[in-house]
Amino acid sequence: MGMKPTPDPRGLAALIFGASLLGFAAMLVRWAVPAGPLAVGFYRMAIALPFVAWLARGTARPVTGRARLWAVAAGVCFVLDLWMWHSALHLTSAANATLLVTLAPIWVAVVSVLWMGARLRKRFWLGVLLALAGALVLGLAKGARWGTGLGELLGALASLAYGAFTLALGRARRELSAPEALFWVVLCCTILFGVLGWAQGETFTGYPARAWWALLALGTLVQVVAWWFITWGLGHVPTNLGAMGLMTQPVATIILGWVLLAESVRPLQGLGALLVLAGIALCAFAPPAAVKEVTPA
Repeated sequence: MGMKPTPDPRGLAALIFGASLLGFAAMLVRWAVPAGPLAVGFYRMAIALPFVAWLARGTARPVTGRARLWAVAAGVCFVLDLWMWHSALHLTSAANATLLVTLAPIWVAVVSVLWMGARLRKRFWLGVLLALAGALVLGLAKGARWGTGLGELLGALASLAYGAFTLALGRARRELSAPEALFWVVLCCTILFGVLGWAQGETFTGYPARAWWALLALGTLVQVVAWWFITWGLGHVPTNLGAMGLMTQPVATIILGWVLLAESVRPLQGLGALLVLAGIALCAFAPPAAVKEVTPA
């Protein structure tokens, strides 16, 4: 009888810390106006690229080309996620779009069970339900209501892309070091965001100083520091648990908005945040079930 090793607590801590730093992204994107969403994505990645390339020096391992393809696929999925999410924001409320993206852990868990042979305990599924309930409460507190349907569809598709990104990055980390995996993701995203922004006619210059400072912070704090911790963490925990850990981001966004922007926090938001954190904790203490190994007679 075999058992997958218990998740490394350092990996989960690094992932949750990185996801918490992602909470800065929402306010930094707001401060980057008038830069468009694709231009923001381009500069976020382009500013991060030299730092990530420096971190990746000397960390290459003997790997197959397939590992780097997984990292590139993660980059493509990340671009699709942000592109569809930003499009959804124009067709439905921000609360609706953000709420639907939190479906990503469900897709990751389903794929882990159906295609990757994982056997998840009932406690893990209960943790997923708790965290999703918390995300629903957070969405309702922000005014989430059903709209025309197209924006909601794009939000759901964005959650699929984000789930695919998590799975692809976790697969790449089996062979690639964290800096090298992050380098290929950032390189791919830089190219795609630049091409898409140019094709849609977004403006890449003429921003005020505040916007440039916000873009610089997005590229360094969010894309380099936060995603290095997340990428390193994904190499030390099961992918389905990693997807749950990323749900820390909306909780961090609320806390940072309260501390830095003096935004009011409603009791309903506090309840939602507690449910999300309780769900993540429950998943963290629910390692995969034992896998029966058949010994040849």
